[in-house]
Amino acid sequence: MTAARTPVDVAVGILIRPDGCLLLASRPAGKPYAGYWEFPGGKLEPGESVAHALRRELHEELGVDVGAVHPWVVRVFDYPHALVRLHFCRVFEWSGELHAREQQHFGFFALDALPAPLLPATIPVLRGLELPAVYAVSAAGALGVDAFLRRLAESLDRGLKLVQLREPGLAPAEVDRLFSGMLALTRAAGARLLVNSRHPRALWQAADGVHLTSSALATIGARPALGWVGASVHDAKELARAAELGVDFAVLGPVQATASHPGQVPLGWDAFERIAVVTPVPVYAIGGLDGEALRQATACGAHGVALLSAAWRAGQCFDRSGSVGGVSSACSAGPPGTT
Repeated sequence: MTAARTPVDVAVGILIRPDGCLLLASRPAGKPYAGYWEFPGGKLEPGESVAHALRRELHEELGVDVGAVHPWVVRVFDYPHALVRLHFCRVFEWSGELHAREQQHFGFFALDALPAPLLPATIPVLRGLELPAVYAVSAAGALGVDAFLRRLAESLDRGLKLVQLREPGLAPAEVDRLFSGMLALTRAAGARLLVNSRHPRALWQAADGVHLTSSALATIGARPALGWVGASVHDAKELARAAELGVDFAVLGPVQATASHPGQVPLGWDAFERIAVVTPVPVYAIGGLDGEALRQATACGAHGVALLSAAWRAGQCFDRSGSVGGVSSACSAGPPGTT
């Protein structure tokens, strides 16, 4: 009988420039998968935190000192030479000039222009990096369909890239009219539209995907065969189920008290962080939040924030790149060894 292997904990840094480009480095000669490209990082030493290990490794390997380390996702990958538990963290600020202390190549690359070959464990997390920082939930029931569509057009013009149609109080005919308007506007803006699973499946299939309610998540047998699948979760058990199903992201909350769920006890940021920092899928924070909560959310392990009423306030701005760590069409990859 082969003995079970204990995972080796590894801190992995995803350094993201303001234009959305990502730092990748090639693995040095003499290591397994030499020449493959990966996000830089290294093993945790005994008693070392993920953030400390990442700061140490990036300074040793590339000569930079990173700022805040934002936990993102944790994934286990089984290589022939090692079983590793990879703690992927996003970093948006650093100082010092990048240079190859281990004679490796490195560069900043757009998601649609990554170098090859990529380290196998790097590939599964790339899809999550396409997600924007803000996920907006429709509010046509409160604003009226026509007024909401005007707000949606304004928000898309200011950079909104991901929207969910969720209108349990609207009549089916109004939902259909709303869907047609939202689909046309999001398509024209290059944004994605998901449809809440309480609405007809035909709408999911015509949009970019579906957002599963927690009830649907508990009963569905397999991941819907759609481009994008999100899910609402309220605790660690439901989040584990979402990861098992293979969703692209989850929305966890409510973090704070919210008028839409007056009887539900909020998680608070401490509980949110305990759940979010160990998940293998990106997580949005939801519940009583606005755009100002994004910094707090990312510090607690969230990919971003999901907003309802706050998303449709006049003057609300969104990141023009569409993502905290997303793709900018103006971004171009430099040759190996350049920054």
